[in-house]
Amino acid sequence: MRNWLKDNIYLHLPAFQSRNFRLFFGGQTMSLSGTFMTQVTISWLIYQLTGSAWLLGLNGFLQFLPTLILAPFSGVLSDRWSKRDLLILVQVLGTFASLTLTTLSFSGLINFWWLMIFSIWGGLLKGLDMPVRYAIVIETVDNRDHLSNAIALYSAMLSSSMLVGPAIGGLLLAKLGANYCFLYDSLSYVVALLTLTSMRLATTLKPEVSQKNTWQKLQEGFSYIYSVLPIRTILLLLALNGLVGVAHMALFPIFAADILKGGGETMGFLSAAGSVGSVIGCLYLSLRRQVLGLEKLMAFCPAVIGVGLIGFALSRQLWLSLLILVVIGGAGMLIVSCGNTIVQTLVEDDKRGRVMSLYSLSIIGTLPLSNLLAGTLAEYIGAPNTVIGSGIICILESIWFVRQLPILTSWIKNKTNLSNSRIESAT
Repeated sequence: MRNWLKDNIYLHLPAFQSRNFRLFFGGQTMSLSGTFMTQVTISWLIYQLTGSAWLLGLNGFLQFLPTLILAPFSGVLSDRWSKRDLLILVQVLGTFASLTLTTLSFSGLINFWWLMIFSIWGGLLKGLDMPVRYAIVIETVDNRDHLSNAIALYSAMLSSSMLVGPAIGGLLLAKLGANYCFLYDSLSYVVALLTLTSMRLATTLKPEVSQKNTWQKLQEGFSYIYSVLPIRTILLLLALNGLVGVAHMALFPIFAADILKGGGETMGFLSAAGSVGSVIGCLYLSLRRQVLGLEKLMAFCPAVIGVGLIGFALSRQLWLSLLILVVIGGAGMLIVSCGNTIVQTLVEDDKRGRVMSLYSLSIIGTLPLSNLLAGTLAEYIGAPNTVIGSGIICILESIWFVRQLPILTSWIKNKTNLSNSRIESAT
């Protein structure tokens, strides 16, 4: 029975055949769940302490601003240094920060300023490790044909972490308090460190130290993306989605406390609901074998998000809000995952780290402005009206991307045909 189950998993999810990927998948699932739990907990505590929508938006702005600055440089580093060693360094720094936050929390010393400091620190770490985690996926699989499956599973891992973290965090907030959320995060870092140190990856790049070379490589990455129209179009859609498609998440404490009349448990449910849809979407992608067609799915998803946001803003029932967030979360992760798969298929290997850093930047680069804008608008026109406006813009994004489909489809066909020709000639 065990061998039958194992064989079926390997058949339908071939990336799990690689030991390194299994270690990476398990450790990062645990670590990221703790990270997302801490983010939810910090946002909830800030709103509980201040009651200010603007300060909630400011927290989101400062949390993601370091990521915006550091992500491109992290991509250059990942093209020059060991990605595994970079991730280990970030996990060590994260462990130190999480343990400090846990100690302050249990000691009763937590206040607004400490929460802001650690929120910014978390943004620094995210800016360092997010592009590296995207770029290292290809190194964790033994068979290049399993890359598409590995990317889909990585996205599922990210989604499951966003599901497990906030869900458990909401329960811990309601039953035990915020200090146990921070403790969970600290322990999750330890698991990630153990799995990363157990991985054995081949060293393919030599470190360089020239500062001029760093800037040149960064410029090369920007120039390459600008010259490849499909990648440029996908990154622009992701940036627009990051600006308006996820703005509602910064306002979850307001919806949980003021609109749905709930508490920490409600906050946890709202934060986790979208990840249920994300997991479903990523599991669907993990069973796909064709890249062609993903661009059409990407074009459809912003419209789904837009309609969902309008429905969420108008809902006053928790069950309905959660159901809508499941749909929004699924569509949002499909955009990110499809874009990831297409970009990884089109990009040249020697530019993968830099391109994936800018891919990460397109996802989270607009989040600082998104959070600040959402908090500011919610302060003046209310959270529901802010979310309705975001939904309308998402629908317009979908219409724009549909017009780019012919060119995008043509590029993907040419790339996949070229890859198949190389495989046939090699055999």
